[in-house]
Amino acid sequence: MVRTLIWDLPTRLFHWALASSFTFAWLTSDGDRWRSIHVFLGYLILGLVVFRLVWGFAGSHFSRFASFWFGPGEALAYLKQVATRKAPRHVGHNPTGSLAIYTLLALAVVVGLTGILTLGGDEQQGIAAGWLSFSQVEWLKDLHELGANLMLAVVFGHITGVVVESVLHHENLARSMVTGFKMADPGTPRAKPHTWVAACMLLAMLGFGGWWFAYAIDRQIDDQSWHINMEDGTGEAPHVKFVGKTLPDDPLWRDECGSCHAVFYPALLPSRSWQKIMAEQDQHFGTDLGLDTETVAAVLQFMVDNAAEKHAVEAAYKIEKSIPSAETPLRITETPYWMKKHREIAASDWANPLVMSKTNCAACHTDADAGTFEDGAMHIPKAPAAAASSAASRR
Repeated sequence: MVRTLIWDLPTRLFHWALASSFTFAWLTSDGDRWRSIHVFLGYLILGLVVFRLVWGFAGSHFSRFASFWFGPGEALAYLKQVATRKAPRHVGHNPTGSLAIYTLLALAVVVGLTGILTLGGDEQQGIAAGWLSFSQVEWLKDLHELGANLMLAVVFGHITGVVVESVLHHENLARSMVTGFKMADPGTPRAKPHTWVAACMLLAMLGFGGWWFAYAIDRQIDDQSWHINMEDGTGEAPHVKFVGKTLPDDPLWRDECGSCHAVFYPALLPSRSWQKIMAEQDQHFGTDLGLDTETVAAVLQFMVDNAAEKHAVEAAYKIEKSIPSAETPLRITETPYWMKKHREIAASDWANPLVMSKTNCAACHTDADAGTFEDGAMHIPKAPAAAASSAASRR
């Protein structure tokens, strides 16, 4: 037995890059503030899978698929051998390990592609923005989460297998994936380092990361002026600000509705609600709007054309879906979806002088005026006193 290079550098770089990318993607999967990092890692994982598929044919001997092409039956038989502590040692991937690799690669593709489609349909971001409707993307979101959970289960299974194999054959398999060396027979095929391939691979990952965080993200944050709230400490900017699509606008609607209160985009209520509101304009929450027939018709037409049923944005789809067909709500704050989304907001946040009212949508939604109401454009501002205390503690 001689010390032999089994795993070339690109294979090792792929292994640890995929492991770390999946770990951080999992940790950043919950919360809008981390979405940009989560999305970046998703794209990176897909890129790594593409590389591994190529390297499975172009890499060194034990990195090639031909060296660990085992079927499910062989993987199961090997598991039984491990259980009886009679499993033979494999210099490369063993049958069960090979099955885990193929499963992880397949799941990574499923999770990555469903993530792209979910981001495009649910958040209207990325290369798939606008491809699918909100109803179509719901099952893809579930598939994305299921795939990620299955991938996590396979990862834990893989780690368990590495530990068991290391104990069974008295060798540190994790260390060999760091150094690339294992003890093997003199005639065992040696891997070539392929240093330049690994260097190009690393530069590609760093270049993509540099572009993503230094150009794409900073540009979106600057364009949306999140620094305004950051300067006085009253808000916490996300790592990337959502840039929503432009919805239809109407100067007459905006002038008439905005003359007394903030404008509430028609997508936040179904058309029957707007029809009732305009039909009862003489008793509009205790006020007579006094609009002439022509103005009422024009404003109502815009409202109906862009009501919740049109599903122009995610909020519209979920609001309309939450309202029973027999009900006609006149207040956005009384719709089931609105109440569900806001029920965990603390009373102190509502009492914040920067908020004060449940109808002050713009206090937390920077895209309220545009009418998109996307998750990535939402933040709850800190009260001035709390912001000052937080800033002092940081100093």
